[in-house]
Amino acid sequence: MQMIHSRIIPFLDVQSLAPGRAIEVLFRDVDNSFLLYLSAQERIIRLETREALIWLNEAPQDEGSFWN
Repeated sequence: MQMIHSRIIPFLDVQSLAPGRAIEVLFRDVDNSFLLYLSAQERIIRLETREALIWLNEAPQDEGSFWN
């Protein structure tokens, strides 16, 4: 597995209004599939190639769009 790119996304906790940081990391597996790790939710999402390219090219104001 190879790490392609990572980024840190600042956010505000909705209950306490405390600032936080989440990490998103895009990996490419040995079979050329893509996995996106979301630290804020402790989950991994399998992405198609097109979705991985969209994630890589997201504008800064759109970062974190895969949290939903």
